[in-house]
Amino acid sequence: MALLDKVPGELNLYIGGLFTVRRRATLQEANITHILSVLRAPLEKELFDGFQHMNVEVDDMEDENLLEHFPATNKFIHDGLESGGGVLVHCAMGKSRSATCAIAYLMHRYHISPSEALEQIRQSRPLCEPNEGFMKQLEMYHEMQTPDDVESTPTYQKWLYQREVELSRACGQAPEAEKIRFEDEHGQTSQDDGFELRCRKCRRALAHSKYLISHQARQAPFNQWAPVSDLSATTSSCSHYILDPLSWMRPELEQGKLDGRLECPNPKCKANVGKYAWQGMPCSCGEWIVPGISLAKGRIDEAKPTSAKSAAAGMGIRMPPGAKATGQGNL
Repeated sequence: MALLDKVPGELNLYIGGLFTVRRRATLQEANITHILSVLRAPLEKELFDGFQHMNVEVDDMEDENLLEHFPATNKFIHDGLESGGGVLVHCAMGKSRSATCAIAYLMHRYHISPSEALEQIRQSRPLCEPNEGFMKQLEMYHEMQTPDDVESTPTYQKWLYQREVELSRACGQAPEAEKIRFEDEHGQTSQDDGFELRCRKCRRALAHSKYLISHQARQAPFNQWAPVSDLSATTSSCSHYILDPLSWMRPELEQGKLDGRLECPNPKCKANVGKYAWQGMPCSCGEWIVPGISLAKGRIDEAKPTSAKSAAAGMGIRMPPGAKATGQGNL
């Protein structure tokens, strides 16, 4: 295995380990002008004299967030290539972190999948193998269509929320109130399709089916990111609807308790409609759901979505003549 391996193709893009940086003659021979370091370790500044240098300080751990750095590393690599020079991406061994950043760039430039980019890199450097956490981040980056702004995308924000829940769970605590993501507060979309979940006692609309989390019985692989549009994937044996946190749950979920019950937000009703457990809960189908936020099917009815005006009328709210109801206040 060479100290410096060129990614096959037209680009002057190279991958190597930390020792590669000390081979100045090798770098000059390859016309390297830019060096991207992807590791958390003391680096001797004189090693990078004469080079454009960028350092992303991350460990080769599955729970490291390398995804947030992709836009910056992509730009650095692109600027180096466009300047007419060569770019070296290195980590400690030239195996996981450096490969991940190189893959992200190839995905962004050529609109290819993580597996396709990895296969291309392995043609010259077979040892390249991003750790499992980085591969999942690359797959998410692909699903997001490799945006220049990762942090504002709903997929990334929800992923951060899931990481926060997992961290809190490991510490035996509920997530901090400001870290809880209430899905109905993140963008407004049409609710013409699907169905509503209504309190069986007072008929108050509690959720739309788009906020349900599809899951399968334990014997089948569980994918919490499965599209909710295919609700047939959720086994009919479940006695609860599993869903994302919604804004009407805020007074209860922000109390900092690990678990508790959910009451209908209609002040004249207050029926017990479900429960939650940040550490997770077993569904009746056998799957373990984290976090466990659920509505009991025995206390909920499915109904065709109604307009905001009709919903308001159903809740005893008189709309002014000619007024148009807006928003999703019934969720």
